[in-house]
Amino acid sequence: MTGSIDQIRRWEDHFRGGRPEAVLRWALSEFHPDVALASSFSREDIVLIALMADIRPDPRIFALDTGRLHEETYEVAEALRRTLGVRIEWHFPERVAVEEIERGKGLFSFRENLDNRHECCRIRKVEPLSRALSGLRAWVTGQRREQASTRRSLAVFEVDKAHGGILKLNPLADWTEGQVRDYIRERGLPENLLHEAGYPSIGCAPCTRPVAPGEDPRAGRWWWERPEQKECGLHAGNPGGCARRDDEEAR
Repeated sequence: MTGSIDQIRRWEDHFRGGRPEAVLRWALSEFHPDVALASSFSREDIVLIALMADIRPDPRIFALDTGRLHEETYEVAEALRRTLGVRIEWHFPERVAVEEIERGKGLFSFRENLDNRHECCRIRKVEPLSRALSGLRAWVTGQRREQASTRRSLAVFEVDKAHGGILKLNPLADWTEGQVRDYIRERGLPENLLHEAGYPSIGCAPCTRPVAPGEDPRAGRWWWERPEQKECGLHAGNPGGCARRDDEEAR
């Protein structure tokens, strides 16, 4: 375990109201090379990649290629690799598990019921994430409180009990969508073209659609489900994060 509850509280108090750069600079100094950013190449992740690359030339960044991503996601990943000079560690689902679910249940079983959707997310995201986090002492995410009802109480520092008690950092927890947009525009950073097509939150192509103006940012993710269910298991500590179910299925 990287940090005790008392340590987490001390870190929260020390960095409260501070800038994300301060959190990242501390984390990279304290834990590199055993700290990495989990990136889906959202706007938030692009901000974090740029900040980490400013701090040191070799930040660790990993991504999960579920096999169902939009082409635009690959394009922005490649643009970031070229413009910022970062190396991206790609992780894939286990081939046999993907073949079994598609042969047995078809290509869209995740739309049939919540259990099937959790199964698909576990195979394509949760299991690869566990491999990506293996050996790390801390990981960084682009989660923000403003994004969803499941993230309202998000802290900057967390103990990730679902992954052996390693430290989980959410440096942009209290940033607004406007702050994220402004940072990207001011620095001229590449971003996923789907954002300008009405996609505030982007995941796998079959599970993501554009939202109407004023609609909740996560309304386009798993739109057939209730808002409190809209987590995929990557953030198992969040409400709706499926920690118990994923742990049971992994046994």
